[in-house]
Amino acid sequence: MSTRATGKLAAEFLGTFIMVFAGTGAIVIDQAHGGVIGHVGVALTFGLVVMAMIHTFGDISGAHLNPAVTLAFAVAGRFRRSEVPGYIVVQLAGAFAASGLLKLLFPASATLGATLPAGSAEQAFVLEVVLTAILMLTILSVSTGAREKGITAAIAIGGVVGLEAMFAGPACGASMNPARSLAPAVVSGNFHHLWLYPAATVLGALLAVPLCKLVRGRFG
Repeated sequence: MSTRATGKLAAEFLGTFIMVFAGTGAIVIDQAHGGVIGHVGVALTFGLVVMAMIHTFGDISGAHLNPAVTLAFAVAGRFRRSEVPGYIVVQLAGAFAASGLLKLLFPASATLGATLPAGSAEQAFVLEVVLTAILMLTILSVSTGAREKGITAAIAIGGVVGLEAMFAGPACGASMNPARSLAPAVVSGNFHHLWLYPAATVLGALLAVPLCKLVRGRFG
């Protein structure tokens, strides 16, 4: 494996680790300390950490940080399909490493920030599909190829993540990311509705591809 390829995988691992550690960590710490961060604080944490990771790793790996994003880029023809498995493996590894560390630091946490439906599974599924489609449509619109880099991309993508977490988080968790949902759920042993978030987020991201084509007449 070339140095460049190794660097890209390392960037995806570290970026996803930091995102999950900060985002779900905010939830865990909020629950452990009587709501000092609050829902708005958690939403802002997710938005800000995504923004920071795009600035940090966008020029190296594209800062996908999300298996659904990687898959959608590949379907849109903006990312080599041969690289998809490696990206997804390290994204999941980064997320699980973050949840594992949070488990060591906060062993009393029951969920480790896992996404769980507040209402019906059907409601959460539809919400996650729509939220992820909006996010991916934004990503496709502000990125160059499969690279999310620059002030515009970071602000737009981080802003959408924070906005969607702000208004939809209480209903469905506003995952938008299979790795972000799978890792805390598996590490904490919360297997209820485990299928929902990977299925809904991947479907939502893939739906954004033809929507982008419809609006812009092109993918990249």
